[in-house]
Amino acid sequence: MHKFVSLKNTIFISITLLMSAASGAQVSSFKDGPVIVGFGKSTAVATHSVSSDAKFMVAFDVATSDSGELNRKFDSLARFINMHVAAGVKKEHIQLALVVHGKAAFDLLNNVYYQKKYTLNNPNAPLLNALMENNVRVILCGQSAAANEIEANQLIDGVEVELSAMTAHALLQQAGYTVNPF
Repeated sequence: MHKFVSLKNTIFISITLLMSAASGAQVSSFKDGPVIVGFGKSTAVATHSVSSDAKFMVAFDVATSDSGELNRKFDSLARFINMHVAAGVKKEHIQLALVVHGKAAFDLLNNVYYQKKYTLNNPNAPLLNALMENNVRVILCGQSAAANEIEANQLIDGVEVELSAMTAHALLQQAGYTVNPF
């Protein structure tokens, strides 16, 4: 019985190591760019079916935060841009909006106010600036701002404040945006 358990553990560990190695090989094929360098890693998919004439108007909703770390959901917008442009979609055919509420509101603070809260520079600032430089609208829920006592002057330059996240999504949908299902 003891030999059987030992053999079973050995097989399990071997399979786990093989799967980890294969997974590592796949992850190494993920690269950033071609539009937003340093963020939004993706990989080519040989069977993609996205037309180079495709047009995207997509809103992303983020309410969670990785307090003190880069918000991975913010990075999804960089990935969306990078992977579609790399797949041949024209950059000017991609219009994104980031609607932020809840605890993620703190991830929009400029460095002065972020440092007061977390004692470090906002790791999201370079990504958010790169997104806005690529015509991504970053919209903060005014209700979340009020609930968290965040004033407009505390935000990274370029961040918009809307009445609420619900209002932002309603207006974006009226303008033709779809909502990305996170």
